[in-house]
Amino acid sequence: MAHFAKLDDNNNVLEVHVVANAALDPNNEEESGIAFLTDWSGGYAKWKQTSYNGSFRKNYAGPGWIYDETRDAFIPPKEFNSWILNENTCRWEAPIPMPSDGKMYIWVEEDLNWQVVN
Repeated sequence: MAHFAKLDDNNNVLEVHVVANAALDPNNEEESGIAFLTDWSGGYAKWKQTSYNGSFRKNYAGPGWIYDETRDAFIPPKEFNSWILNENTCRWEAPIPMPSDGKMYIWVEEDLNWQVVN
């Protein structure tokens, strides 16, 4: 099975679909999957393959995510204005690493810091 993200004109992920191996050409999985989905959807042709285990395009796509053509990566929505995109993982990270003392924390944007959860 292969997974494909349906994209809008701005590369926002609308939904993710699974295509059975029987519908795929093992020598050209992405192209054959896009052809199958284009036919199945009645002509909608804007699809990108996504990797369930993140082995390519950095992350498994989800609705609300964005496909970045320059990075060839799926990027999740930014949760907080202060967070910074990690170029290696294409995930958003807090500007201050979360403490690793075994306690549970949440990010407090107003304080730009981690707060212990009681």
